[in-house]
Amino acid sequence: MKRIRVVAFDCDGVMFDTETVNKAYYNQILQHVNKPALTPDQFSFVHMHTADEAISHLFPDKAEAAEANAYRKQMPYLPFLEKMEIEPYLKPLLHRLRPAYPTAIATNRTNTIQTVLEAHGLVDLFDLVVSAWDVDHPKPHPDSLNKILRHFDIEPDQLLYVGDSELDQIAAEAAGAILVAYKNPSLRSDFHITSLKEMEQILNL
Repeated sequence: MKRIRVVAFDCDGVMFDTETVNKAYYNQILQHVNKPALTPDQFSFVHMHTADEAISHLFPDKAEAAEANAYRKQMPYLPFLEKMEIEPYLKPLLHRLRPAYPTAIATNRTNTIQTVLEAHGLVDLFDLVVSAWDVDHPKPHPDSLNKILRHFDIEPDQLLYVGDSELDQIAAEAAGAILVAYKNPSLRSDFHITSLKEMEQILNL
């Protein structure tokens, strides 16, 4: 752990409990296109992937997908923010980390991530935010983590990445970063935690 120089986080499922908000978001789109609510399998997919990938998954029919995308892009996101639950120890941890450890986000969110950070007072607590729009290929590809490595000019094993999904695991392994698995014991990882407060012990803060 003495080699760690940067700490990065996934957003959904790590920084925030977003199950409720993501279900409400995609169910509203499904309702607009006269489709039934999310099934558990559909939710598992949309919860981890980009919005574009989620729409393609939910609407195999191209005409319905186009209608869903058009509605999504004009649908305001602010009403959904109140359904997002920030992880209790996120802000204290970020204050403990900085400035000794620069902080970053690698997320499959697209245009909503900035709104989320602004609404929760997190903009100034991250040195770099990499969304799915900032890379050629979102997770599980390692592009977002590789962008973090290049930005801070560090080696792969100097990046500690906190993620909660198989996509995070695959991306971290491909980039060579060290993964901290958050609330998911099924992931391959050197560290498994159930609270962000445990990061203090990992990094000897």
